[in-house]
Amino acid sequence: MWSKQEMALEVVNLIGNDSTVNLGIGMPTLVAELMPKEKGVMLHSENGVLGVEGRPSESTVSATLINAGKETISVYPYASYFDSALSFGMIRGGHIDYCVLGGMEVDILGNLANWMIPGAKVTGMGGAMDLVNGAKEVIIMMGHFNKKGVSKMTALCSLPLTGAKVVHTVVTDHGVFKPQGDTFKIIKLAAGITKADLKNNKLFS
Repeated sequence: MWSKQEMALEVVNLIGNDSTVNLGIGMPTLVAELMPKEKGVMLHSENGVLGVEGRPSESTVSATLINAGKETISVYPYASYFDSALSFGMIRGGHIDYCVLGGMEVDILGNLANWMIPGAKVTGMGGAMDLVNGAKEVIIMMGHFNKKGVSKMTALCSLPLTGAKVVHTVVTDHGVFKPQGDTFKIIKLAAGITKADLKNNKLFS
């Protein structure tokens, strides 16, 4: 299986040069650390930062400079700051090329559930609903199976949806996949992983 860093590199390879990218909280933030400067990518955080670079060093860390997940960040010299109204105007106005989000479930239709498990305490929707409908391309980065060993890639999501038919590509620790409406198309499998390891074989082609 791929490590989280290897998954992040697969995501980096999916992102075009000179694009604007929003990274969700959790695993997707690793993409910022591995994004080559020569790609010319501008990283956006919906709390009001454009030009995120990645993790700060001990000498540059600032408690007042954070991303949407309340993690401290570093920024490029050309970074800009703005309020939430302008930030969500960028998202809803179609000015974000890619968003990379975590997921609880993705189905073959491209539906995404990533914000709520009924009966469990959750932090809320955040900007995910806006991002999956406003970004030009949605990439989901998640483990292939949950803690109970059940595949997060399903025929139909059972959890409350974040967005319907919004997912373009899924990167898991087992491979890279695209929802096709009737199956997930296998774009690439991690080294040592076979179709049988995906368990729900009929869902993959």
